[in-house]
Amino acid sequence: MELFHHTHPYKPFIPENATKLIVGTLPPPRFTKRELREDDVDFCYGSGDGQLWLILDRIFDLGLKFENTEEAVKQRKDFLRQRGIGICDVVESSRREKIDASDIGMQKVELRDMIRVLKDYPKIETLLFTGGNSKNGPEYFFRKYLKEANQDIRLKVVSSKSPRIHQFIFEGRLIKTVSLIAPSGAANIAVGSSPLYKEIKKKNPKFNTLDFRVLQYKDFF
Repeated sequence: MELFHHTHPYKPFIPENATKLIVGTLPPPRFTKRELREDDVDFCYGSGDGQLWLILDRIFDLGLKFENTEEAVKQRKDFLRQRGIGICDVVESSRREKIDASDIGMQKVELRDMIRVLKDYPKIETLLFTGGNSKNGPEYFFRKYLKEANQDIRLKVVSSKSPRIHQFIFEGRLIKTVSLIAPSGAANIAVGSSPLYKEIKKKNPKFNTLDFRVLQYKDFF
């Protein structure tokens, strides 16, 4: 059976002033196949099912459009430039038997040269992983990349509570990594089992999983 070649449809978007870098895996396969829906935005994290831009829209009151238009893309790029935030997913491509967006379904994964990115953008001091160290998550692949690149870099634990925070030294720079809860519906089970989420939900029954992510993300953006 021929495997679907799931290539990343976007080059990294990194403003010169970037101090933070959002690091995920791959957008859904329809972005590679160029079969976007009306509620998709033709840019990183543009899936109509994804929550990253919903979260950032809530935190910064951006008035974002969620539609397949050039204006929606421009709004996101303008925001990233203004805030000094870049996006560089760690996965360049993978193969899939089943054509879906699950991280676990990725095979024969090719990773991007993240060390080159850190060299080229010396102001970057924080990597914001949109997911953790579970198999095929962004932190998992970043660790795998460091190992395969023979980089003598160790991620030192700063906080083991969610979101997990690590730090490492690269060419004399102290770089922090934050493993955020993934901004996808698939991670809602993990949110639901969080003691903090349960505690807040008990006090406020209207509190939901998106509210929880907004609470977590705003500390790091």
